[in-house]
Amino acid sequence: MMYNAPLVLSVSQLNRYVKSRMDADENLYNVFLVGEISNFTDHYKTGHYYFSLKDENAQIKAVMFRQNAIKLKFRPENGLKVIVRGRVSLYEAAGSYQVFADDMQPDGVGALNLAFEQLKERLEQEGLFEAAHKKPIPRYPKRIGVITSETGAAVQDILQILGRRFPYAEVVLAPVLVQGDGAPAQMVEALDTLNTLHNIDVIIIGRGGGSAEDLWAFNDERLAYAVYRSKIPVISAVGHETDFTICDFVADLRAPTPSAAAELAVPDQTELRAELYGMLYRLQQSVTTGVRERRLQFERLLQKSALANPQTFFDTKRMHLLAQTTQFAHFENDILHRARMRLQENAAKLQALSPLAVLARGYSVTMQTDGTVITSTEQISVNDNVNIQFQNGKAVCTVKEIL
Repeated sequence: MMYNAPLVLSVSQLNRYVKSRMDADENLYNVFLVGEISNFTDHYKTGHYYFSLKDENAQIKAVMFRQNAIKLKFRPENGLKVIVRGRVSLYEAAGSYQVFADDMQPDGVGALNLAFEQLKERLEQEGLFEAAHKKPIPRYPKRIGVITSETGAAVQDILQILGRRFPYAEVVLAPVLVQGDGAPAQMVEALDTLNTLHNIDVIIIGRGGGSAEDLWAFNDERLAYAVYRSKIPVISAVGHETDFTICDFVADLRAPTPSAAAELAVPDQTELRAELYGMLYRLQQSVTTGVRERRLQFERLLQKSALANPQTFFDTKRMHLLAQTTQFAHFENDILHRARMRLQENAAKLQALSPLAVLARGYSVTMQTDGTVITSTEQISVNDNVNIQFQNGKAVCTVKEIL
């Protein structure tokens, strides 16, 4: 009896066989899958994305290699519903089949719109949009830096309006690409270069309108940080009035159009001239009024008697001075007379109280040899020497007897 022997395969042989069958199936070569991202991992060294796609009942592993991942305009994240295009194959080493994603788009919202909102939210949390960081735009700039395409209509609009409104300002044009992959790097370099010149007062960066893809360079994260670190005030003028970019939010001032940016950057010379004429008129009126008031004041002074008849003024003052002098002389004599009388009265009183006057009337003063006045017999003894002071001299005596 004949029978077929069982086919014995290694694990590697089996996985290789299944992989070859799957790779040969055209239905699995270009598959579109819709599902929700979970278990998302961004391998920081290789740049590959690893994740799972799931729906209500099942899930499948997926991988997007770096060369495809860097082309995405948005960043995948857990919970995001996406449409993935790729091929289904087997990963032999793990024995599991998975999707090798070539492209990915958000389901229900555009990739550019999602990327814009993601970057806007992150930069806002980092403080790049804070009003406290906004720098004021100088009113009378001397040099204006313009970063835009040298062949676009925007640069012509900016130059025309600057020349018409404020031709005294010098324009420094930094020509760059304003769309495409190389545009953000060129604009960043232009911003950094203008900041090194140290004589630029304000910078206008922008372009005319276009599609979201055309304006995407102004949503670049590198450009946002370059605008944020600029020491020179930056006016962002991208697209039309309804267009908004990340550059608009970071800039110190957002203009709805390039033409509006030029108008915001400089004053209008016509308005300045009218303002100056108004100031000149008010100055002339002020001077005229001041001169008129001073003339009237001078005429009033001329009508004063001192100026109308100076001799009379001096004569009056001279008579007043003589009267004051005479009055002062009388006052002085009166004071001296009364002082002299008081002096005589006080001298008479002192004379009456003087001890010499008493002695002149025949009295004398008896003193001990040390000068102590003797007022009682108890202060002396027999044979004591005493001094007797007379009006015209002194006698030394000896006590013979005390009665």
